[in-house]
Amino acid sequence: MGNVTGTVAAKFAFFPPEPPTYDVYRDDDGTVVFSGLTADKNVDVHLLDTKAGNKIVATFWKHPFARFTFLYSHGNAADLGQMHDLFIELRAHLLMTIPVMEHLQPSEFNTYYDIEAVYSCLKNEYGIKQEELILYGQSVGSGPTLHLASKLHKLRGVVLHSAILSGIRVLYPVKMTFWFDIFKNIDKIRHVNCPVFVIHGTNDDIVDWSHGKRLWELSKEKYDPLWVKGGGHCNLETFPEYIKYLRKFLNAMEKLSLTKQTNKQLTQNPSITESRHNKCLRFGKK
Repeated sequence: MGNVTGTVAAKFAFFPPEPPTYDVYRDDDGTVVFSGLTADKNVDVHLLDTKAGNKIVATFWKHPFARFTFLYSHGNAADLGQMHDLFIELRAHLLMTIPVMEHLQPSEFNTYYDIEAVYSCLKNEYGIKQEELILYGQSVGSGPTLHLASKLHKLRGVVLHSAILSGIRVLYPVKMTFWFDIFKNIDKIRHVNCPVFVIHGTNDDIVDWSHGKRLWELSKEKYDPLWVKGGGHCNLETFPEYIKYLRKFLNAMEKLSLTKQTNKQLTQNPSITESRHNKCLRFGKK
């Protein structure tokens, strides 16, 4: 049993580039600086403390006209420096503010503490509300994403990109969840109350397509999934439908947000006509 636990842990260990592709330091006035980004005034860099006593690096890619905030949890084989261009593209094409964290002391529970620390910063320092937040989890990053999503019940949405059902299920086609399994997404997805958008490649040879399909099936609020024909595990961003369908999802979430705001206003401040004919009012189901 211990050998199985060790195998699962090793399979999902974070192995970013060594040495890292970036550096973080404080300049003379104490500002945290991310190497290569000094000219980008729309990026904030934070060193955050987690409840486990660790420090993590988080970069906040701000858009002045952002529709939502996109809390991005990346996979286990890259670091923030390598993903620099992707975040610039996502920010520009999707009109999003994108906070991203680096797991410096990675383990299953440390990744949970890491994403909680970033969410706390978003809420307390930036005033971001759950209704303005979309969680995005790629590969193993789907673990901390669904951990947080299962605890926040007013989120705008969740995106699962090449996500896993659980650690054991990547290695073995088991039908039940064992106590020693890690990233038990198959259980946590059932507690997510917002729309879930699943993206998975049909030719993924790391995390089989069946993981994405099952997570979508188990979602309470299903959004039409994107099955990228011929897509692998690490190349979905290169397919044109990736940005197209992400933008479509965000547009749908924006319309949903406006609809809920309008319904709330009508409920709180009914007009004279609406008050008289209240029994005839009909609102779309959530």
